[in-house]
Amino acid sequence: IGQVNTRAWTQALKRAGIEDFRWHDLRHTFATWHRQAGTPTYELQRLGGWKTGAMVERYAHVAPEALQDAAARLDGFAGYDRATRERNGPGVIAPGP
Repeated sequence: IGQVNTRAWTQALKRAGIEDFRWHDLRHTFATWHRQAGTPTYELQRLGGWKTGAMVERYAHVAPEALQDAAARLDGFAGYDRATRERNGPGVIAPGP
């Protein structure tokens, strides 16, 4: 990848307004997009060539939106609905966005 550090490449990054680009960042992007698409850790580990699942976790970041989706899985859970109504009062099922 050292061959990519050419003048043309540097100028292209500058024209695109991209600063502090590192090729290694693409590994993070690759892993993160796969994680968001639901690729299991063991498959992602093989795809990315990481030796351990812990390394996959280091590269695969979770977007806040994905955490909101995960938290929303409890919305239909009966105990969660009841506890939320008790906390917020009648007529309010869940806190607003």
